[in-house]
Amino acid sequence: MSGAPLDRLRRVPGRSRLAEALGVYVILDVDTLAGRSLLDVAQAVIQGGAGAVQLRAKRWDGGQVLEAARRIRPLAEAAGVLFIVNDRVDVAWLAGAGGVHLGESDIPVAEARRLLGPDAVIGFSPDDLDSARRAVLAGADYLGVGPAYGTATKPDAGPAIGPEGVGAVARALPVPVVGIGGINAANAAAVIAAGACGVAVASAVLRAPDVSRAVHDLALAVRAACSGRVP
Repeated sequence: MSGAPLDRLRRVPGRSRLAEALGVYVILDVDTLAGRSLLDVAQAVIQGGAGAVQLRAKRWDGGQVLEAARRIRPLAEAAGVLFIVNDRVDVAWLAGAGGVHLGESDIPVAEARRLLGPDAVIGFSPDDLDSARRAVLAGADYLGVGPAYGTATKPDAGPAIGPEGVGAVARALPVPVVGIGGINAANAAAVIAAGACGVAVASAVLRAPDVSRAVHDLALAVRAACSGRVP
């Protein structure tokens, strides 16, 4: 499939709303909960208006991640929110999640697609444009690109590429691109204006005094930016 032109990639029925769901994408990083209950935070994020949530628990064992995923999935499903598991293809499958988000050091996208099937949503965080292109050709449905700005949540993310760097990937490839890294309600508009379909955040909302309100404010900023962007 490596030689297939990008404009003839697989199109899965029912994916037309994926970009919309990814507009406000909250990463439930268990190391960024500020002492709060994971389920309480998940509920607040969903109530605030997130279209997608991702469970990220880098230091938890598989059993812990699976238990958490099985608790969050029905909350997300009831609200029509896309639920993604970070890294763990096995947990995503066992928990019945909507999909998985992978990075350069995780199981290859093509293998994840083979295991999870055609209906799973597979996201990927590329290191560069060539990596992004390979992931899309292998079956990735969306890309998480950044860091748009400096971020403390993922200190190994590398130097900030700015909204322009996010937009360059969005213009080059035919899948939704989500900006990530140091994004908040005040700077999200620049990332959307550059070409991203949405923004992914963690600390900007998880560390806020009122998580639900922080998500709501971010959603307002994203909607305003999307409505003001010239097609």
